[in-house]
Amino acid sequence: MLNLQAHARNAPVRTFQIDLGCTIGKDASCDIVVKGMLVGKTQARIVRESNAYYIEDQGGIAATLVNGSPVTRYGPLSEVDQIEIGNTTIKIVRAAVTAQAMQPVMAAQAALGAPQASYGGHAALHHSPPTMAPFAPDPALSIPANTVHDLLSSHNATTPEPQLHATQPGTPAHPDPFVVHSPAAREGAHAAAMSARTPSARVRKSATEPMPVAPINSTVGIELRKQAHMKVIAALDLRRLNVARMEDGELRKTVSSALDDIFAHDPTFHTKDIPLEILKKSVFDEVIGLGPLEELIADPSISEIMVNCHNEIFIEQAGQLTRSPVIFTDDRAVIGAIERIVAPIGRRIDESSPMVDARLADGSRVNAVIPPLALKGPSITIRKFSRQKLGGEDLIKFGSMSPDMLEFLHTAVEQGANIIISGGTGSGKTTLLNVLSNYIPDNERIVTVEDAAELQLSQPNLVSLEARPANMEGKGAVPIRDLVKNCLRMRPDRIVIGECRGGEALDMLQAMNTGHDGSLTTAHANTPRDCIARLEVMTLMAGLDLPAQAIREQICSAIDIIVQQSRFSCGSRRVTHITEVSGMESGVITLQDVFVFREEGFGENGKIQGKFVPTAYIPDFYQELIRRRIPVNTDIFTGVE
Repeated sequence: MLNLQAHARNAPVRTFQIDLGCTIGKDASCDIVVKGMLVGKTQARIVRESNAYYIEDQGGIAATLVNGSPVTRYGPLSEVDQIEIGNTTIKIVRAAVTAQAMQPVMAAQAALGAPQASYGGHAALHHSPPTMAPFAPDPALSIPANTVHDLLSSHNATTPEPQLHATQPGTPAHPDPFVVHSPAAREGAHAAAMSARTPSARVRKSATEPMPVAPINSTVGIELRKQAHMKVIAALDLRRLNVARMEDGELRKTVSSALDDIFAHDPTFHTKDIPLEILKKSVFDEVIGLGPLEELIADPSISEIMVNCHNEIFIEQAGQLTRSPVIFTDDRAVIGAIERIVAPIGRRIDESSPMVDARLADGSRVNAVIPPLALKGPSITIRKFSRQKLGGEDLIKFGSMSPDMLEFLHTAVEQGANIIISGGTGSGKTTLLNVLSNYIPDNERIVTVEDAAELQLSQPNLVSLEARPANMEGKGAVPIRDLVKNCLRMRPDRIVIGECRGGEALDMLQAMNTGHDGSLTTAHANTPRDCIARLEVMTLMAGLDLPAQAIREQICSAIDIIVQQSRFSCGSRRVTHITEVSGMESGVITLQDVFVFREEGFGENGKIQGKFVPTAYIPDFYQELIRRRIPVNTDIFTGVE
């Protein structure tokens, strides 16, 4: 017998007992009826095979999710699995819930002054909307039925959540240490799971495994945050305040005052586990700021923030990814944060335009995706930039390059070499481009072109251009390629493109070949040779039917130096190659390394070890400077101090 609990948004929990199997869908004939515009008439079915239960997707616009991932067939089902269809969540539960398990629920209800309710949706808790009188205690404040279930789920000891294992019907399963197939293996896994409940046991954590959370992020804390949020919005609406026209300082003062009044007159928010100042800051940040992201953005040690869904946030610190204990209250709070990011720069995000690139006030880069593209919920990725402007000496201190390499690049930028910075995602290309761009002399006119403005140049004669997405009617888009064409009419001495991704590469090459020496850009590639191939592909994306030989000749005559930036598994970032484009032989572009990073394994701290060495090759660019009698230091190519 399989015991199921189905919970739809704003609806009581329903319990089911199945023996041989059941059907799930929006048709009235289904055993478990699930409402939703994208749900199929028969969305899924649960079948019994060899005393185990499996779920099979039967088709529909919406996917059948198990533990957050779409499946075709999944099983055997166990108590750690969670099925999601539309807005309905289905969980496998034990046949009976003991009185001991109910104790934390009753305690939580008493703390909030909520009426007690029996488990499983019988006499479910009533959750009425907040009253419009914001400063009076709300007698209807209670824990919804889904909160009761979540509290019970957190109280009951559970096994580590398995990795998703989805297969087509009839196909053999791939071996996975978290997927149990045979009865003997299942018994062994159950014993291991029981031992894993002891504090001393070490279990590999999966991305979906619940983490220890602070009281403000607990189920009760989230409910208090939601209630306070609704009350402060109601209070501002009752006062008929037009918050859209308020200055930032006035808005902050008004919201802070409203929260103080609410907390002073409503004892519901006074709990021993959650101090009022912490609750106020959390609600305050979510009402007018970026919610829990505020403290992550303020932390200088965090370089990247990744919101996978409202309760799953990862951060990068010192090059390593870890899961953050802070969470949003729900998906609406995440969407609210996205809208507060994109609105000040004139961009939008909605169902017709569910992706957006933006930036924060400090220059940090933001990418956001919302449903239906993001299946788990609204997603945000923030690439933070150091508040302190980095220089070449900082890169030497970080071990990203040697002093000789920096001297060479400084001379190359100053003397007008065309440079492409190549590297993978997160390898530090934009940071290096920022550093090198600041070596451009102050008496030259610079035009920068970016998709989302990130460069921080300090020269006086600077024009910064930023691409624009389409408006609500799908018109008005201005791509990077159009900006590159336009900047040629702006009398630039140097053109700096944040990143070449497509057809703008052709316009950049033409600009480099028509007197705009000293231009810089970045591109995604793993090696200098790959960078040449990428440039060929991006040039073809311009839509012109150019022969490969013509493209290579353009690249060879335009590009002087490729700087390869790499990120290693330990999180370290190094300039692994400084390579000169030296010419063409038999239709192939020839490259010559000037400096390379030679790996020497890993140190005791797990960081990559190695040294930067010159190849003793004096690049043609330097030889041309010598012929022009410009003083340069050639000792850097031999390693002589």
